[in-house]
Amino acid sequence: MLRMTLAYGFAAASALAASGLAASALARVTFHKDVLPVLQKRCQTCHRPGEAAPMSFLSYGETRPWAKAIRAAVLAKKMPPWFADPHAGKFANDRSLSAREIQTLAAWAEGGAVEGDSQSAPPPVEFVEGWAIGKPDLVISMPDDYAVPAAGTIEYQYVILPTGLTEDKWVRLAEARPGNRAVTHHIIAFVRDPSSNWHRDQTPGVPFVPKSRKQSEGGGTLGELIAGYAPGHQPLTLKPGQAKLLKAGSDLVFQMHYTSNGKAATDRSSVGLVFAAEPPKERVFTANALNTKFSSPAGAAAHRVDAQMTLQEDAQLVTLMPHMHLRGKDFEYRAVYPTGETETLLRVPKWDFNWQVVYYLDAPKTLPKGTRIECTAHFDNSSNNPANPDAGKEVKWGDQSWEEMMIGWFDLAVSADRKPSDVLRKKQL
Repeated sequence: MLRMTLAYGFAAASALAASGLAASALARVTFHKDVLPVLQKRCQTCHRPGEAAPMSFLSYGETRPWAKAIRAAVLAKKMPPWFADPHAGKFANDRSLSAREIQTLAAWAEGGAVEGDSQSAPPPVEFVEGWAIGKPDLVISMPDDYAVPAAGTIEYQYVILPTGLTEDKWVRLAEARPGNRAVTHHIIAFVRDPSSNWHRDQTPGVPFVPKSRKQSEGGGTLGELIAGYAPGHQPLTLKPGQAKLLKAGSDLVFQMHYTSNGKAATDRSSVGLVFAAEPPKERVFTANALNTKFSSPAGAAAHRVDAQMTLQEDAQLVTLMPHMHLRGKDFEYRAVYPTGETETLLRVPKWDFNWQVVYYLDAPKTLPKGTRIECTAHFDNSSNNPANPDAGKEVKWGDQSWEEMMIGWFDLAVSADRKPSDVLRKKQL
């Protein structure tokens, strides 16, 4: 429940109707017995010290001042952040609150935010300090602080970090963590295979800016993504029997997007990895359908951009993650099967740049050879978009947030002995 809104404009009668609880029941809703279990399940991953949220919800004393804000946010369904249309796809990590959970939180605030008997509280959740994935088996960090200036545009910085692995490892959990969230917009940790010449002319551990966009993307080769961080982004969490391959001798290449905020700062980011206990049955890898050639006209309220990719072999769809910037309006994934049948995989009707959500499918979805994954996005480059940096300018692809991107990321799973290049050897826009 990040960025709580303090609006409290509902009348008491309408609030009771929304909560579905009788007035006599309000006094029975207490923090320890009713509210804390909801917070543990839905909120505390972020709302605890050291994490992304600006306030902690671990205790009654910490939570009580935010009772009205919590009520307003859950009734408006602004928190927890979840943007998938419930009529298109089902997802295992659906963070939206149930009707009963909304009722409980609203009724608690309406009833005076009563603490109740602490003996009725569930046991506290045991978190590993600094990591959402638990204790990593391997942590790879930037060796030195990066100095972020107080002002100005900062080009994407890349840092090559050796893993030191002497044998192949299978990664089931992975988390990228910024050292300073205030100035770190995103981290993408790529894997540089031992046979790759990508950035071999650069010194490990020393930040650099690629000379060209082609160089930043690995010269057009398939670059595996092992972990990422952005506002609202969740760590890689694969099911038992699934993992990503990290070969012996591989390096990680951090792509760092820093943003100045008026104060000089430093950052030293890290990636934590948890290895599978045994070799998996399925290898998971990241792919995308993207369009880099578009331009959104000045003033256009719903400029359409499309991208697509055709699979060359059978695969299982694991996750979906749309990506746009501040002018993004909506995003949709579709699967067009070899039979001609079309299925909507994910629809995000109201894009919010502040939340880069990964959608984990509730159940595996088989995509047979020849399936075309289509993505459609709309961009609002009009003055009606309050997030628009400048409605008077045509907007094209670019790294910075005031430019735009259109990427439909997705994770696929194949047999552990298969190569991603066999599935993705032909890309189409």
